[in-house]
Amino acid sequence: MRPLAYLVCPMNDAVEWKRLNGLADYAVTLSEMEARAEAIRTGTAHEAVWLLEHPPLYTAGTSARECDLMNPFGFPVFDAGRGGQYTYHGPGQRVVYVMIDLKRRSLDVRQFVSALEDWVIDTLASFNVKAERRDGRVGVWVDRTRPGGPVREDKIAALGIRLRRWVSFHGLSLNIEPDLSHFTGITPCGISDPRYGVTSLVDLGLPVTLDDVDAALKPAFEARFGPVMTV
Repeated sequence: MRPLAYLVCPMNDAVEWKRLNGLADYAVTLSEMEARAEAIRTGTAHEAVWLLEHPPLYTAGTSARECDLMNPFGFPVFDAGRGGQYTYHGPGQRVVYVMIDLKRRSLDVRQFVSALEDWVIDTLASFNVKAERRDGRVGVWVDRTRPGGPVREDKIAALGIRLRRWVSFHGLSLNIEPDLSHFTGITPCGISDPRYGVTSLVDLGLPVTLDDVDAALKPAFEARFGPVMTV
């Protein structure tokens, strides 16, 4: 893994850290995120991290397959334009949109995705959750295999990014206490193998809140990407 110091922007500009209250409209947020990414590219805005929740909905990435969308709940479905396949967003899930200038930080796409995964892994470690990445399966996973039992791994965080002229947008979603039944309306990230499911911090038996997770996300981010300024 690349040393952490290389991830920090050489200009030492703080990243804007913003938490949005309530349930954010997806289409409006996507439009605002794209505009912010363009402003970052032109040097008229700071890099930014937005923390929010969405109402229940599904988003389709550029590799989404129609057969992976069942949607018995009738939730809205949005074309996200990010990489990846179908994913779910809803209350109890911390969605984090990350707008970073990879060119200024001398990062390639793989390094950036690894840094995001490591950020989530570090955050979960503060709750004594051992989370890991898996080759061929983007995201962050928890091994739930019981001694002598079959292999069982559950995804606790999903990643999906897009780059436009080397500025990232979209980001990740970390399951804290969402309604896990809502994931049955899709084949999450196109993975249908019964050995692999979806979990959350509360599902793991941890009485963790959004505030708790936000408090852990910030220092873990700063350790990898540099200082933030809260707005």
